Amino acid sequence: MGRPGGKTFPFHMTVSPINSNALAADGRSLNALKLQAGQNTPASIKEAARQFESLFMRELIKSMREATLKSGMLESPGGDLGQDMLDQQLAVQMSGMPGGLSELIARQLSQQMAPQQAAPVPLAQRQTRPTAELAVPVPLAQHQTRPTAELAASLPRPAANQAEFVARHSAAAAQVERTSGIPSGFMLGQAGHETGWGKHQIKMPGGSNSFNLFGIKAGAGWSGKVAEVTTTEFVNGAPQKMVAKFRAYASFEESFKDYARLITRSPRYAQVSQQTGSVQAFASGLQRAGYATDPDYAAKLSRAINQTLQLQRAQA
Repeated sequence: MGRPGGKTFPFHMTVSPINSNALAADGRSLNALKLQAGQNTPASIKEAARQFESLFMRELIKSMREATLKSGMLESPGGDLGQDMLDQQLAVQMSGMPGGLSELIARQLSQQMAPQQAAPVPLAQRQTRPTAELAVPVPLAQHQTRPTAELAASLPRPAANQAEFVARHSAAAAQVERTSGIPSGFMLGQAGHETGWGKHQIKMPGGSNSFNLFGIKAGAGWSGKVAEVTTTEFVNGAPQKMVAKFRAYASFEESFKDYARLITRSPRYAQVSQQTGSVQAFASGLQRAGYATDPDYAAKLSRAINQTLQLQRAQA
């Protein structure tokens, strides 16, 4: 495997293991990394792959910063060094997560370093995910259900009410994830976006809570309770106030379950339920399917989901 800039790193060498919380960016650390991969054990290959993902993420962050215009007012050698150290730490934190680039690197290393074994089964035959997803490589920026380096650098720090909202509903979201396959972070992010992180929840006529976290409207097929409120809809791109009927539930848990049923069972969202490997694809799919009339819904939802994923990692 190589990294940006055309440089490659051989994998067959030796030394003591490097600190798993550090980035192999100097000569000694790289020699240690080469040795670990050469030991051909699952643990050493996994660590080597994680380090190479860190190096790649560091180059990605560096390229992003170099492409950003600088004012020159606060620039100094000390500031550049501090920024480089911060970028290294961010690269380490963003690597080694489930479903990340390091898993692909580790799989390739294992295959290349064990030629005596039987030929590996093709990826499309080993996994149970839809073949359409496997046939087309997923771009790095969309591959993981966590913020990428570029997104993590641009996202604002989650507010206290966002953290409180995620913590409050995490158990219900996790339970529904196990039965529906929709990542809890996706559901929590959408619920947070729809309710202003709990500040603007739909109320019943008497002022009680409708427990509708996802803004699901009550259509002709809905036989449960209804909350009728004034909402903002976009008609030909322009916002308009109108009265609409929304579903009402007995609890927040019911809201999560009903949302999952809608996404996984409705033909309207059939494509969306297959796009849970990418925040951007999931949000864009919901907008294309007509979940909301806001023309900027996908971008706003992606931001909310990525902030939620940040919070989940911090709370883990």
